[in-house]
Amino acid sequence: MSEQMTGAQIMCEALIREGVEVMFGIPGGAIMPFYFAMWEYRDRLRHVLCRHEQGAGHAAEGYARSTGRIGVCIGTSGPGVTNLVTPIADAMMDSTPLLAICGQVGSHVLGKDAFQETDITGITMPITKHNYLVKDANELAYVFKEAIHIATTGRPGPVLIDITKDAMQKSVVPNWDIKLNLPGYKPTYQPNRKQIREALKLLSQAKKPLIIAGNGVIMSGAGDELRHFAEKLRIPVITTLHGIGSFPEEHPLSIGMPGMHGWVHVNRAIQTCDVLFNIGGRFDDRVTGKASTFAPNAKVIHVDIDPSEIGKNVKVTVPIVGDARATLLALLEEMPAREELADLHSAASDWMEHIREMQDKHQGKQQYVNRADTLHMALPPHDVYEKINQTLALRGNYRVVTDVGQHQMWAAQLLDWNAGPRTHITSGGAATMGFSVPASLGVALAHPDETIWVICGDGGFQMTNQEMATIHQEGIKNIKVAIINNGYLGMVRQWQELFENKRYSGTPLSGPDFAKLAEAYHWKGITVEHSDQVQAAIDEAYATDGPVLIDFRVEREVNVFPMVPQNASIGEMITVDPQAS
Repeated sequence: MSEQMTGAQIMCEALIREGVEVMFGIPGGAIMPFYFAMWEYRDRLRHVLCRHEQGAGHAAEGYARSTGRIGVCIGTSGPGVTNLVTPIADAMMDSTPLLAICGQVGSHVLGKDAFQETDITGITMPITKHNYLVKDANELAYVFKEAIHIATTGRPGPVLIDITKDAMQKSVVPNWDIKLNLPGYKPTYQPNRKQIREALKLLSQAKKPLIIAGNGVIMSGAGDELRHFAEKLRIPVITTLHGIGSFPEEHPLSIGMPGMHGWVHVNRAIQTCDVLFNIGGRFDDRVTGKASTFAPNAKVIHVDIDPSEIGKNVKVTVPIVGDARATLLALLEEMPAREELADLHSAASDWMEHIREMQDKHQGKQQYVNRADTLHMALPPHDVYEKINQTLALRGNYRVVTDVGQHQMWAAQLLDWNAGPRTHITSGGAATMGFSVPASLGVALAHPDETIWVICGDGGFQMTNQEMATIHQEGIKNIKVAIINNGYLGMVRQWQELFENKRYSGTPLSGPDFAKLAEAYHWKGITVEHSDQVQAAIDEAYATDGPVLIDFRVEREVNVFPMVPQNASIGEMITVDPQAS
């Protein structure tokens, strides 16, 4: 029979039993019993003291996104846990397995506006897969097991557990003989075989087929299966922003990224394809543009583990509910004989040739900026990405974490993503500025032998740069930050330039001397103002045994092209050269 344990001890033990090794948080009054118990488990549970709860949440997201394991963040009641709302919402949008643990006031004062009382379960109900308010220590062992199961299965997402202080303090005999009882929660992993055959029939008859791969491919570990499937059918593959890494861009079937800042040839291929096979993507509006005009000639096959996503934004001909890897394995098992695919292979070859011709015409993955216009610039941002890209390819063993804005889109466009899944980590659905620096903390802890590059703007960086202190305190040395510093909230400024007659309202942005700020945080700080300094700065970052920040002071008014205006069709793209659109 188990011995008595406090609720807080049960919480620690439950996390260890579920394989948790690291947590990110900040203590406070209501959560203090958990921190008291944590001391006994410090050899098995690493706690990282962040400087803001938002940073703790994003760090847990970075850990989860780069590993596929649960990320854990902690906050106390009131402002502590409300500061976790942003990363919880971000995790919900991007299907990140996250466990948020928060302390709550004593059960005897619940509902009485006690000091730092906040109804966090009510606040987070729309942005969690599930949440709990626990007032009885006897429930903790079961709740923690169930919460982590829900967060990591089906379509992953955030789960929150709110625990009253007295439940953490009470001593009980825990019951570890737990059998989950979730009759209403049964994710579908195996696809319907009839639908699998229907999908293959459509694809085998296609003349202009496309595959679009989303984050679901990465989360299910289906990269190899996707490659085998595409090669069997010889169909071109598109990767969404969150699908980057699911299919190597050096592969001859890879054609690039779609959507608002995708490539012209990719979007035009979507608009003229006759069968579109979407696996693990949710047809986000940044991909589809005006949904009613998206892929107008295509019969759509949509594979998603979340049935609510199928048909939500785009009309679907063949819906397939299931895990991406399980679905691709089923498709490979049901694959027609090679001779039966001869017509498809012939058509797909002609189709790919047409796409490559469009790519050559519209510059493909070349820089969508007139190089003649950059001659007067001391530091065009594209020069920074060119050198980073060359260095990453040469050195390897890296992951890239990006923030949100122009720099994020340039990274997606201009870096060659061939390092595999979970090497491109960004905030997509919520587009949370301030994501990158704390997220890199979680990524670096999970992958201490890799170089973690952060690419961020000067706006997002200033929202969460205090986590540089956390990175120093934790002895993390493998993070290198590249600030694409243009002195604006750049993406908003771009829209103001293009659509609001250059009325730069609220977008000019001043900042500190970032290199000196880095030194104040015990980092190496470097300032770069000219193109001929870029490579030396990158080399110095690698040569430095510790975290490094490089302030790339780029030309202020360079735009990200191509782009699709809001509420426009993805066939209506703006490029540098209007004749190319």
